Amino acid sequence: MTREIDIAGLANLLQEAAAVEIMPRFRNLSSGDVRMKTEAIDLVTEADEAAERLIKARIGDVVPGALFIGEESVSADPALLDKLADADLAVIVDPIDGTFNYAAGMPLFGVMASVVAGGETIAGIIYDPMGNDWVIAEKGAGAWLCRADGSQDQLSVTPAPTTLDDFVGCASTGFYAPDARRTVMGNMASVRIATSYRCAAHEYRAFSAGHFHFLMYQKLMPWDHLAGCLIAEEAGAYVRRFDGSPYQPQHLDGGLLVTSDEASWHLLRQKVFTI
Repeated sequence: MTREIDIAGLANLLQEAAAVEIMPRFRNLSSGDVRMKTEAIDLVTEADEAAERLIKARIGDVVPGALFIGEESVSADPALLDKLADADLAVIVDPIDGTFNYAAGMPLFGVMASVVAGGETIAGIIYDPMGNDWVIAEKGAGAWLCRADGSQDQLSVTPAPTTLDDFVGCASTGFYAPDARRTVMGNMASVRIATSYRCAAHEYRAFSAGHFHFLMYQKLMPWDHLAGCLIAEEAGAYVRRFDGSPYQPQHLDGGLLVTSDEASWHLLRQKVFTI
């Protein structure tokens, strides 16, 4: 059954949450407004929680009947995540992706939402509050940069280089065990540039607009990757877990490698991301 999603309504809801709860607090957080969740690199702010509350309260207006799964809601109730696999319709939200950057006053963060129907991601949005624009994809309809003035540009990945030394991309290595991290970081000397924005939202946006050749992640949480992976695929990317299997909404591990095409995926998997 085809789902009719009010993608514009969802995009506007993310924009509203940013305008009301995120941007007024940017560079205005007190020490009590920032807390550590699991470790020093895993933070939550008052803005994360307030933005998620606003989106959750309004989500029924734009995606009626959907299960709401937000990063901060799952932090409070981990069992909520187990409901995703069996949900007929779900909306998954990261109220602030790049919380570490946001808390540090760095303007590199985003608001992410995806829609999953019957175990398949059918829509994804990444909103940039600083630029006030969205990257949006609906399955089978391409990936688009949508601006507040109504103009749009279709996105497309860049062709892969012919030699490994010319590859430029992003790799998140913080969740590897120390020995594995040393191996992978040593292997990354084979590519020209391997960086990390500490913000998957902007990494997916940049990749899908043709500015990177690869993205690599080890930890898979649906609010971090569902929207971005659909956008990347709609822009022409090849997206697989490390074992070569397609990435699905229920996957929480197994790593993720996103490339311009299948050949470059295998090259990077065999030469760089070998763990």
